[in-house]
Amino acid sequence: MKEIKNSWKRWTYWFLLGLALISIYKILDNYQSVMGVLNTFFGVISPFLIGIFIAYLLYMPSRKFEEWYRKTKIKFIANKARILSVITVYIIIILAIAILFSVIMPIVWESITEFVSSIPHYYEDIINTYNNLPEDSILKSQIVQEEIQNLQNLDIKQYLDVGQIIGYLVNAVSAIFSIVDIFIAIIVSIYILVDRKKILGFAKRLAGAIFKERVYRNLDRYFNNSNEIFFKFIASQFLDGIVVGILVSIAMTIMGVQYAPLLGFFIGIFNMIPYVGAIVATAISAIVTLITGGLSQAIWMLIVVIILQQIDANIINPRIVGKSLKISPLLVLFAVTFGGAYFGILGMFLAVPVIAVIKILIDDYIRYKELKKGKVEET
Repeated sequence: MKEIKNSWKRWTYWFLLGLALISIYKILDNYQSVMGVLNTFFGVISPFLIGIFIAYLLYMPSRKFEEWYRKTKIKFIANKARILSVITVYIIIILAIAILFSVIMPIVWESITEFVSSIPHYYEDIINTYNNLPEDSILKSQIVQEEIQNLQNLDIKQYLDVGQIIGYLVNAVSAIFSIVDIFIAIIVSIYILVDRKKILGFAKRLAGAIFKERVYRNLDRYFNNSNEIFFKFIASQFLDGIVVGILVSIAMTIMGVQYAPLLGFFIGIFNMIPYVGAIVATAISAIVTLITGGLSQAIWMLIVVIILQQIDANIINPRIVGKSLKISPLLVLFAVTFGGAYFGILGMFLAVPVIAVIKILIDDYIRYKELKKGKVEET
């Protein structure tokens, strides 16, 4: 009987393996058709996926507002706390977008337009300065001369039409998201936020039915820890980026740096990427200041920005972020470098919370092994 059972398991294994191999072969053999089906499928569900992502981002602030509304003594507000919390979050988002496009973006866009229209002038100045260098200058090497020649042959004006740039951006966004998709995504996010208790309750029941009790508890703990790390990191880096952007813009304006709002906005955004972002943004801003204001102004700009970034790194950022992630700077640097190399800007941005979650998993695995070997006592 035992031999029959083992034979049945063996034949089942080989049957499933053969079925998997045949499926893989058919997928590869009909790659274009399969990709067409997948593209259609993801095109249909993409608004729902975007809506889920929006709801996930707004879950924490919505929950905080709900807790605050439930503590009020007004019975109507306490009973409608969840709906009011969702409405409050979306009102804040609408106000933030309105302020962004009516106050901040016009100033930044004016700087962008002025900078783009002035690039041909700066370009000619750089070429003339290079041509006036002594023949024995290190910058007059053959490689540099070839690159300069390539730049001279480049019709740079064709790339600097602001209207054309805006058109490209609008077309790119329209190609990815339609108005209908965005509308559906917002509606989906609202439904999820309003019914989040039922959705989470169903997900927990399903996980509890599928997994054993110990596995379920670990999954629940990892999920909660991951959410906490992610939200703390995103919120703190966003707030810190705003603070740094405002401080740098004010300092550059006082120094008379051209395009101060644009450079401050640029440094503030890139400051959200730990370590690497601040270095890259400061270096690019220094080059722009060197071209527009000269060497002296670029040096002073660098000094002031580095001082502000040190104040941010040692005073502002620790107070905003705290010790919530509990990972070393070396690990952060590795995560940002690795994430940027494989997943671009988004990878650099999300690498730190991901590596923090991985560190929790590794720490728990090490502790499990130590408990098993009796090296530590269970708490």
